[in-house]
Amino acid sequence: MTRFLLVALGGALGSTARYSVALLLAGATFPIWTLTVNLLGSLLIGLTMELVAATDLRLFLVTGILGGFTTYSAFNQETLQMLRSGMWGMAFMNAAGTLFGCLVAGFAGVMLARLVR
Repeated sequence: MTRFLLVALGGALGSTARYSVALLLAGATFPIWTLTVNLLGSLLIGLTMELVAATDLRLFLVTGILGGFTTYSAFNQETLQMLRSGMWGMAFMNAAGTLFGCLVAGFAGVMLARLVR
């Protein structure tokens, strides 16, 4: 039961942080807030997975906070909306930026963690 509470608390913190970023970056035509949280979240997940052993702390940080912070569903909905609106170029930039950017950010997090150690 304790692990469920850690994930729930972390998820609440992460989703609140995600909403705060959305408020800060609201109004842009391109969904920069979603890309920002997914890139930053990928970097932090890579870093955390390398630095924190498989413990309740990692469950709280990665599954809870960073799982609540990142958002595939918003990325998916925003990209579909761009496609429906005929904004093919922006939809492609969003999809490519998220896919490749998150892979690079995750790899950078792993490499940063290895440098820290």
